[in-house]
Amino acid sequence: MIQRRTLLKTSAAAVALGAPGLSGLAQQAVTLKFHTFMSPQSNVWLGMHKPWMEKVEKDSGGKIKFEAYPAMQLGGTPVQLYDQAKDGVVDVVWTLPGNTAGRFPRIEVFELPFMMNNAEATSKAYWEYVQTVAQDEFKDTHPIALQVHGPGFFHTKNKQIKHPDDLRGMKLRGPTRQITKMLGYLGAIPVGMPLPQIPDALSKGTIDGCVIPWEVVPSVKVHELTKYHSEFDPAGGALYTTTFVMAMNKAKYESLSPELKKVIDANSGMETSGWLGKVQQGNDVPGRKVSVDAGATIYTIPAADAQEFKKRSARVEAEWVEDMNKRGFDGKKLLETAKALIEKHGKTTPAPKKA
Repeated sequence: MIQRRTLLKTSAAAVALGAPGLSGLAQQAVTLKFHTFMSPQSNVWLGMHKPWMEKVEKDSGGKIKFEAYPAMQLGGTPVQLYDQAKDGVVDVVWTLPGNTAGRFPRIEVFELPFMMNNAEATSKAYWEYVQTVAQDEFKDTHPIALQVHGPGFFHTKNKQIKHPDDLRGMKLRGPTRQITKMLGYLGAIPVGMPLPQIPDALSKGTIDGCVIPWEVVPSVKVHELTKYHSEFDPAGGALYTTTFVMAMNKAKYESLSPELKKVIDANSGMETSGWLGKVQQGNDVPGRKVSVDAGATIYTIPAADAQEFKKRSARVEAEWVEDMNKRGFDGKKLLETAKALIEKHGKTTPAPKKA
């Protein structure tokens, strides 16, 4: 009995002092809560989030495990996701920085009209941009990956979009402040809302259409709720894209052993960002097919006609530069840096197959 008490006291003291042997045992298994707004049936969840978690678990030899929560299953709204990671409510999130308008202003450069080339290259550019000229943009968390989706365009209920004039008076959902501004300058009535609200808004007539990439169409039933789709000929450029961030609670990351930090680091960064972008845009092909199979009317806006869309939305870029200058940044330099990085990574990243 005396020996057992002594052992218990020694163990308790060792834990209190953070004895190396025992603290190492505590790192044998770490469970991380992963939270996002994407539905459990979405391509993003099935083809990006789950494989990423599975790879981390495998690379860690089972020492890192995930509790996976799609569709806001842990509560809150999509707008609150980033703060859930910042505050430690959850450990890892995947979300739109643009859900909180103006909070991450420098990365909005990637959401300006006709900026992106393809999602893999632009995602790599986005990562490098943040690491070099916007290091403190996500200072409240530990960023794991930064990516964009494939080209976004118009999906409407009752009218085909061929020219900016066709948008006049139409209520269109936009995901972020730069994209809703673009819709306004094109003549539409912009309505900002998170992705999960689209089906209800279309059903009730709150909106006449939305802008999203093909990939996400099935997960929000847009192929069932809209009839007309207007995409852009790649030669004319991509109307827009949206930025995403996969971020980890900073304290949770710092609490990991060096061994487990290496696992997270090996599944973070530019290559992971590019992979996420590539996979997401790769799902544009089956997403488009779902609409075709549903009897959709798809119109491809020719490169020549895209010029009018570019002309009318150019004010968004100019106003972003001015906004950056007012915030104490060199807006022109940030814009030029982003464009140069997109071009740089585009030269080494093959364009994806067309849908």
